[in-house]
Amino acid sequence: MKFIAEINVMPLKALLDPQGKAVTHSMKNIGFTEVSNVRIGKHITLEIEAASKEIAMERVNEACNKILSNPIMEGFDYTLKEVK
Repeated sequence: MKFIAEINVMPLKALLDPQGKAVTHSMKNIGFTEVSNVRIGKHITLEIEAASKEIAMERVNEACNKILSNPIMEGFDYTLKEVK
């Protein structure tokens, strides 16, 4: 079976996000005064072949932990959909 994983990798809330802070500041400077606490992350889409949804989830978790995110500084979540 083929699945599509939509993965979001974000900086941990406890850590400073300098890129998000810079964007927050810039947005306020150009008139978006109602915006605060911008966080910048990554969105990753991948296709994966697996015998079951459970195996696909295990492989996506493994990929996220080993290469797609830095567990010391980032967290991740994802959705997994079967491609028909």
